[in-house]
Amino acid sequence: MLADAGYTLTTRFRGVEHRDLDAELVVVLGGSMSVTSVDAHPFLRDELGLLTERFANARPVLGFCLGAQLLACAAGATVVRGKNGFEVGVGPVRWTAAGLADAAVKGLPQKSVMAHWHEDTWTPVPNATLLASTDRYTQQAFRVGNSVGLQFHPELTADVFGAWLERDRELLELDGKNVDELKAALPKLKAAEAQNALFLERLVHSLRPR
Repeated sequence: MLADAGYTLTTRFRGVEHRDLDAELVVVLGGSMSVTSVDAHPFLRDELGLLTERFANARPVLGFCLGAQLLACAAGATVVRGKNGFEVGVGPVRWTAAGLADAAVKGLPQKSVMAHWHEDTWTPVPNATLLASTDRYTQQAFRVGNSVGLQFHPELTADVFGAWLERDRELLELDGKNVDELKAALPKLKAAEAQNALFLERLVHSLRPR
C-alpha cells in the first residue's frame, strides 16, 4: 500500500539514521518491549528522539502498537502499563464520532474487527483526536497533527496473526490465555481483511502532504 501510494521504502531494524528526520513518512511497527524499557533497549531512545523531532516539525508518522506508544510519548502523553491487563486476540474496536468522520474511517461500520496484542497504554495525547476505543482500553487510535497512532494491528491478516499465536503459545498459556480459543476467532479477522485493507489504504493516503 505504501508503494502503491508512491512511497519509496527503506527498512530499518532497531535503529534510525539522521536522514530519517526528513523522510516523507516514518512508519514504526510493534515489538514486545515497552517504551519505558530504554535502558534494556537503547534503540528505543533513538527512535523516540526521531519521533519527537519529527512531531515538533510536523513531519508525519504512522505508528502501530509499540510505534503508537512511541508516537504518543513523543506527542506529550505518558505510556503506562495498562490496569486492565493484557489485551490479546481478535476483537472489535469502536470508532468514536470523530473517528467516523476521519478520512480513513468514513463509511466504515461503527465497529471494526482487529487483531490486538498489547499490555501498555497511554494517557490522552495532548491536542489529539481520539479515533477508536475498546471495552478494555480507551486509548486505541489517535490522530495528532498529521500523524496517526494505532494500538491495534489492521496490517495483520488472519494467517499471520494465527502464526503469531502459535509461535508464542507457551508464553501466552503461561499468562493464562487459551490459545485455541484465541485462534477460534481467526475467521472473524479473515472476514474483516478487505475492510481493514481499505482502512489502511485510506490511512496511508491521508498522511500524504496536501
